Parts: sequence; C-alpha cells; structure tokens
Amino acid sequence: MKTFWLLIFLLTTSICFSQGINNLWLMGYQSWAGIPYGGTNMNFTGSNLNISYQTRIMNFNCTNGVICDANGNFLFSTNGIFVANSQNDTMINGSGLNLGIYTTIRDSFGLAIPQANLILPFPNDSLRYYLFHETCDDYGNTYCVFFLYYSIIDMAQYAGHGAVTQKNTILLNDSLVEGRLTACRHANGRDWWLISHQYNTNRYYKYLISPFGINGPYTQDIGAVRGIWGQSVFSPSGDYFAYYDAGIGDLDIFDFDRCLGQFSLKAHIDINDSAIAGGVAFSPNSKVLYVSSQNYVYQFDINSSNIPSSQTTVAIYDGFYSPQFPLASTFYLSQLAPDGKIYINCGNGSVDIHVINYPDSLGLSCDLCQHCIHLPTYNGFTIPNHPNYFLGAEIGSLCDTVLTVNSFNLAPNNSFHVFPNPVTSGDLTFTYNVLHEPAIIVINDIEGKEIVRYHIPQWSSIQHLKLPKLSGGVYLARLLGNHTSANLKFFIE
Repeated sequence: MKTFWLLIFLLTTSICFSQGINNLWLMGYQSWAGIPYGGTNMNFTGSNLNISYQTRIMNFNCTNGVICDANGNFLFSTNGIFVANSQNDTMINGSGLNLGIYTTIRDSFGLAIPQANLILPFPNDSLRYYLFHETCDDYGNTYCVFFLYYSIIDMAQYAGHGAVTQKNTILLNDSLVEGRLTACRHANGRDWWLISHQYNTNRYYKYLISPFGINGPYTQDIGAVRGIWGQSVFSPSGDYFAYYDAGIGDLDIFDFDRCLGQFSLKAHIDINDSAIAGGVAFSPNSKVLYVSSQNYVYQFDINSSNIPSSQTTVAIYDGFYSPQFPLASTFYLSQLAPDGKIYINCGNGSVDIHVINYPDSLGLSCDLCQHCIHLPTYNGFTIPNHPNYFLGAEIGSLCDTVLTVNSFNLAPNNSFHVFPNPVTSGDLTFTYNVLHEPAIIVINDIEGKEIVRYHIPQWSSIQHLKLPKLSGGVYLARLLGNHTSANLKFFIE
C-alpha cells in the first residue's frame, strides 16, 4: 500500500507542472507604449516555453495576478488597479481595486508591491475565484498595509467573460507587511490556507478557505520580525514554507502542518550579504531551496541535517547590463514555473531574466543561466505569484479526506467526552486523555460546515469553552492533533 501511494505521489508531482491554470505569465512594462515597452507573454502550455509580444491595456509592475482555465486558456488578470478579462478589456465591475493614495499614484503603471495579488479557485466551484489583494496604505511613512481585501470573480457571468461580483471586501484590518500573500492546499486537498504577516512583528495571520466561506484569522507568533522586504513561498509539496527578507538579511524555513495550519521552525539562517532586495523559491521536488539575493543566488539542501551549513553559492552577478547601463541584470524575485524550472527577474526594468534549468540538482549541476531568457520588452519587476494549484490530499494525515457527515460515523471514542449533553447554554466542557502535543477542537454542524475551532494546549486534559450562539440541533466535535483523533456528537436544545 505504501508503494502504491508513493507511486501516486510521484505521478502527481511529475504532472502538476503540465496543467493549464498557471501556464500563462503576463509580463512587461507600459503595455501601451510599443517595443521595447509593451506586454510580454510567457506561455508554458505547449511542450516548450513560447515567448511573444502583446499590446494590451494592462501594465504590470511587481503586483501580478493571472489565471487560466484547466486547458491554459486565459481567463483574467489584475495589476492591483483593475481586473481585465480575456478580451483585453476591463472586466464588468473590475475597476477601482484597492482604493487609496498609493493606488492613485500607480494608476497608469500597476502596483509595485511583490505578492500583493493572489488568485485562488473556490473550493468545489470551478467558475468562481477569490482575489486577495492589498495596496500600500501608509505610503510615505511605514509603507505598510492596513487592509487585506478580497474580491470575487464569477466566470459564469457575461457569456464566460466574467464579472467582479464582490469587490474590496475587508478581510483584515491591521498593520500588515506589504504583499507577501501566499497560500497552500489544506491536507484534504480541497480547501486553502491563506497566509499574511503582521508588520514589524513575528505574527502570521492564517485563514482557512472552504466551500463554506473564509474562516479566521488564526494567529501564530513564530520566526523573525518582518518589515517591508522579501518574498515568501510554500514548497510544492506543502510541507515547507520559507520567508526571505533581504532588508534584515535573514531566511526562515518552517515545517508546515497542512491539517492544522501550524508552522514549526526548521531553520533560521543569517545571510547578511548587504542585499536590499531578493526572493525565494523551492525546487519541484521540494527538497532544494533557492534564495535570489541581488548579487548572489544561494542554494540550501532541505534534506540536510544542518541546513545552514548546506548553503552553496550557485551564481554571482556577472556584471551584465540588460540592455545597457545602468540596467543591471541582478537577481530579484523567483518563481517556480509549470516547466519545472525556476525563473528569476531582475531588480530593474530589464529585457532579460534568469533561469535555473535543473533546480532539483544540488550544487552547480542546477545550471543557473544568467540573463538567458530574452524578452521582447522591458520587464518591470514582474513575476507571477502562483501557489501549487494541483496539490492533492496529504494521504495518511488526520485530514486527508474532505469532511462530510459520514466522516463522523465512527466508533465512539471512550476518552473524548462533552458535558452537559444536551447543551442548554453556550458553556460546555470537553475532557480527553492528556495531550502530548498541541491540538484543536473543531465544531461542525450536521452538514459538515465548520462553525468554530479552538486551539488546545499541550498536556491538557480538560477544556472549558463557550460556543457562539447556535440554533438547536445536532453538532459534531473533532479533537485533532498530529497523533490525536477523536469524534463525538452533541445536542443543543
């Protein structure tokens, strides 16, 4: 059985870079101005990367959001200012994203914030998409974000050209790091974990996105204090998360629990090479990490017993200007592409980008080729921000199946109890065997919709909780940890 699931995993890993949803990269700068300005399309739909010129109304800078259907047909894009449809026109209700001073300043060029757009398909709905987005709300001062927004795009509207049916809905109001929005599939292979970071702290905000809506935020204080620089990324497998901040010169690598949405620090690495900008990306097999740090590209072996000591310099900026001085082709943001290669843009509007041809290979065998990908136009810091849309369930975890009512038709667990039952008020008490790990208690209604979750401390055996106001009926409770699983039903009168 283990051999069977290993084979499935390997097959899934090998094909996840050949599907269509993330196959079109819209790059470029001042798309209306004509060569050497204009739009560049990097299309991975065929067997080879196809690069072409396109005149379009949307200008891109760092903030980039592009999505296709499963066959690689372009659906819509956004630069943080507006949403464009497949007809190269403003989508219905697509103007007026991210209202604010900085957005007004950047109206003609697109926002210049890395990872400030993130597009996620609705779980169990192939025609609707969440767009999570931000702008610089404290422009000229701390340059942090005050609002994390989401908008909803429905591709069933207007003969398949789509419409923005909900716009600029505030999900979180706090001082946040600019952009650096990332996401990973939940261990059930259906839902999503969305990650944001509080400004000038080590606090991560996490949301769970399911067919029943957006739950959270859940918070975790871990790792380094973060400011306005850097790039963050999940590994393709979802097991790891990395955050590189060139402003403070450090790299955090975490293990990630896709079931509970919890980080645990795997390695902290001080790089301190005087870079002021940089990025980070994992290889397709999730075992090799690359940091693109302005004048250097570093490689780390995630399998190493001492990850910091595995640091290898695989590229040093060679002094090339693209196309001429002062446009130095240094190393900036990184992104793993559908062809299994990692592409790295430059820290200015150059006409070339870099490529790592064999990123699973250690040392110089990874074959990083500087300024080897020539573009027909200048590229204004642009690179997509795609999660792994094709990651499946984490087989063998506590959450490897989608929750349904039938999931609770299990033998009763004699160590997990609730009092009183029936519940006549919002107060209830759960008892259980002593936990040797942190865990959660998740409350669901009879249809499987999550109502609330509570984080349970390690070494506890009893928890007094107050439920939100609920209507009468049957409810389901799950006690979940990495090595803990229990289920019960209770009644509210």
